[in-house]
Amino acid sequence: MTRSCHVGDVTIGPGRPLTIIGGPCSLESPELALEVGRVLKDACQGLGLSLIFKASFDKANRTSIASPRGPGLARGLDALARVRDELGVPVTTDVHTPEQCEPVARVVDMLQIPAFLCRQTDLLLAAAHSANAHNRAVSVKKGQFLSPEEMSGPVRKLSEGGLDNVLLIERGTFFGYHRLVNDFIGLGDLMELDCSGFTDLGPPPVCFDVTHSTQLPGSGQQTGGRPERAPMLARAATAAGVHALFIEAHPNPREALSDGATQLPLSDVGEVLASVAAVRRAIDIDPPR
Repeated sequence: MTRSCHVGDVTIGPGRPLTIIGGPCSLESPELALEVGRVLKDACQGLGLSLIFKASFDKANRTSIASPRGPGLARGLDALARVRDELGVPVTTDVHTPEQCEPVARVVDMLQIPAFLCRQTDLLLAAAHSANAHNRAVSVKKGQFLSPEEMSGPVRKLSEGGLDNVLLIERGTFFGYHRLVNDFIGLGDLMELDCSGFTDLGPPPVCFDVTHSTQLPGSGQQTGGRPERAPMLARAATAAGVHALFIEAHPNPREALSDGATQLPLSDVGEVLASVAAVRRAIDIDPPR
């Protein structure tokens, strides 16, 4: 049976409400973070969904060296702490180096391992040790280059680092050049990941990254995307039985400093969340306790 992942006061897993991990891609400003966070919180509360706020203090894998990267560690963590305190929701952000894990774990409720770094042993072990020390969780995005079964490797490394409070995130698989595909057979395999070789626990819960799955990688100085397909993917993943959805949103995606080609307009988020909440009720998988 799937284990649960505990992120602040939110529990992700069987028998729990669908969780939304959402926010703007980059921490452009504390005010923007709070604006997006409030809209997401109000929508989730009205629909019976759980919310974890996410935004990045450093976009370390931008296509161009000239692209904005974010406010940096200190200012970014201050902004995330403000969101956590003012909105009363758990927060998460991505880490890119082992040295970032300890200061980040002091502030956020879940450390996120980026897809391109999901096999980096030192980063995974540092995240596990810091999460354990501060009673946090770790989420790992499945690399676009990995099969679902190969994600047992990162889960094993975290377990050997002493951490079982883990969430896995699916964000599409490379298909040739400039295209990601979402393999729903593979999504089912990820939700049934065999962890028996190193733990008595079942597989971690799975989150589907809706907006990053619409990316068109390598399409110029900035990554392209098909954000109009995000609502369809969100409904499909919910119907498949995932435990969480990852959705980035911005008041004006064309002006966003990062991932402007894939973020949802903030004005559309309520309708998208209402549709996935309806799907969740219709399939009645693991009704909330």
